[in-house]
Amino acid sequence: MVDKILILRKLAELEEYLNHLKEYSSLSLEEYQKNWKAQRIIERTLQILIEICLDIANHFISDKHLRVPESYADSFKILLEAGFIDASLFQQMEKMARFRNILVHHYDFIDAPIVIGILRKNLDDFILFRDAILKALSYQAG
Repeated sequence: MVDKILILRKLAELEEYLNHLKEYSSLSLEEYQKNWKAQRIIERTLQILIEICLDIANHFISDKHLRVPESYADSFKILLEAGFIDASLFQQMEKMARFRNILVHHYDFIDAPIVIGILRKNLDDFILFRDAILKALSYQAG
């Protein structure tokens, strides 16, 4: 059985980090590029958010004895295959997993317009992920 307490704690962390990022959502591209502190805060917080989602995904995968993911992005594909998330959310989370890899492994290739785009257009993807997980948890209880 999925550890509901653990998942709910991770979802609470997700919301806390999202609230932190929302403080930067009005930052212009120019302001972002000039402010190394804001860059670090935003990039690290995005990494943490994505990793929280991956932790949750992998908890479901392990608990349900689903196939072993071949990559971080594949973790979200497995959730799609199992019916925990829909195709649209999968596509967004797959992009987030790939972006996480850029953040972690290719520091010199971080594209500032992509970061600003995520801040302005894609933070709600984390809310959609949260909602899908809460729905999956409610099915577990019922």
